[in-house]
Amino acid sequence: MAPFFYAAHAVLPTIMAPNGSAVINITSNAGKVATPGESVIGAGMAAIMQFTRGLAIEGKRNGIRANTITPSLVEGTPLTNRLMAEGSFASKIFAKARPLAGFGPTLPRDLAALALFLSSPEAALITGQAISVNGGISAC
Repeated sequence: MAPFFYAAHAVLPTIMAPNGSAVINITSNAGKVATPGESVIGAGMAAIMQFTRGLAIEGKRNGIRANTITPSLVEGTPLTNRLMAEGSFASKIFAKARPLAGFGPTLPRDLAALALFLSSPEAALITGQAISVNGGISAC
């Protein structure tokens, strides 16, 4: 959590503006949904989400919005490649979910599109949220 805190501390004085600024943290859906084998990372990710919510509350009077994007697995990353290895827990979950609704790892462009929207004026009323980008895998 320290890197998120230090980064916010470093930029806050320069992003306070009447027309608004956006802070977007990216964590993991493990902070929202308890998953076997991910209790430590889940606790850390939940802490970052709570920090971001607090930042949203404290920053709103200075024109700062703060949100968290919470993907599950991101296609093409070393972590996803390792976790999706044949026979792994994640590969078993996705193998069950894909036929039901076409669920699979998030694409980087999905995260980029949401980050672009959250940083735009169109998202002026969205702050303090942790938004899952995972194809609904956590809804199964």
